[in-house]
Amino acid sequence: MENIQSIKQRFEIIGNDVKLNRAIEKAIQVAPTDISVLVTGESGVGKESIPKIIHSLSHRKHAKYIAVNCGAIPEGTIDSELFGHEKGAFTGATSTRSGYFEVADGGTIFLDEVGELPLTTQVRLLRVLENGEFLKVGSSQVQKTDVRIVAATNIQMFEAIKKEKFREDLYYRLSTVEINIPPLRERKEDIHLLFRKFASDFGRKYKMPTIRLTDDAIQLLLKYRWPGNIRQLRNIAEQVSVLEEGRTISGATLQGYLPNASSTNLPAVIGGEKREGDFGTEREILYKVLFDMKGDLNDLKKLTLELLKNNDTEKVQEENENLIRKIYGEDGEEMPSEERTPLEVLHLPEPHVEQQVSPTFLEDKYHFAEEIEEEETLSLQEKEIELIKKSLERNRGKRKAAANELGISERTLYRKIKQYDL
Repeated sequence: MENIQSIKQRFEIIGNDVKLNRAIEKAIQVAPTDISVLVTGESGVGKESIPKIIHSLSHRKHAKYIAVNCGAIPEGTIDSELFGHEKGAFTGATSTRSGYFEVADGGTIFLDEVGELPLTTQVRLLRVLENGEFLKVGSSQVQKTDVRIVAATNIQMFEAIKKEKFREDLYYRLSTVEINIPPLRERKEDIHLLFRKFASDFGRKYKMPTIRLTDDAIQLLLKYRWPGNIRQLRNIAEQVSVLEEGRTISGATLQGYLPNASSTNLPAVIGGEKREGDFGTEREILYKVLFDMKGDLNDLKKLTLELLKNNDTEKVQEENENLIRKIYGEDGEEMPSEERTPLEVLHLPEPHVEQQVSPTFLEDKYHFAEEIEEEETLSLQEKEIELIKKSLERNRGKRKAAANELGISERTLYRKIKQYDL
């Protein structure tokens, strides 16, 4: 078995970070087996090196090695790409085609960005992992394949499982052994080493002297967060090598090539569980306000029905005070000063009853009130509009007088007029 140093030289892996060495060590250990491996890590950290190491050290090394970028294949054709299709299986299928799992029989398939696979394809892949069987698109004949699967992803798999974008059973089948590649910002000692390697490579490629960094440029290089990891570092080394005339690069010069370099020391936002009462979006805040308003409106309905039913002023006064305290607080501190009015019940026109009323009529009126209670509950908005219209007509359009009669502030009356387009 080859040691870590010889593997690094063979696959041009630069760095001496402990976590990187551990990842390579795990790849060497699992290579002789047929265990499925899941390589995790951020985009640009070099995950594609691990499946190559595994394949080259396995007993399948003389068979095919196929790398498939799952995120780059359209959803409508990925099943055909992976498993093949029969002639006439879909529009454009003019001939029978072998998929990657058939072509790579006896070898290794590297599924890069496996988290981007559609759920229907995930079901097919699970079947291959469980018993080595698959079906071509448009075929009912089961075919067998002997393929070693190494997958890679840069997404948080448990988050994808929670959102039902990735099958949990497939995740556990793929991640029999999980190998994590650390991000470049956690490999401080390797950053300058990698930059020097890339600068040397581009110097030879473009036939020009190799660029060198001053001390302040090196410090800037180490402090930067490198969101694009090794891929970004390589691109910047190439840009500086080609665009700068001078071969000694200062920190001020290098800073011009690093996006958001001035904010490298700011704290990062770390995802976590939302606490109770913590609303992440304006939509959630709006929903909460609407639900609170709905509750207040229901309480107002009850007050109105109490007045319509028996005109029990004292009881309604008490309920009204409780409602206002609930909305504006015990001391009314949240209530705008211009809207503060005495705690008065909503004044409705006094019901006119004739002096001589038969008991039968009163009984019928009482039952009628009970029968319309449910209707009034369902059409309170119409009742409110009707009351506002009547009050405005009675007061000849004077809003202040109408507001006083209704027991609400002038601002609230104005808002309701605008709301109901009166």
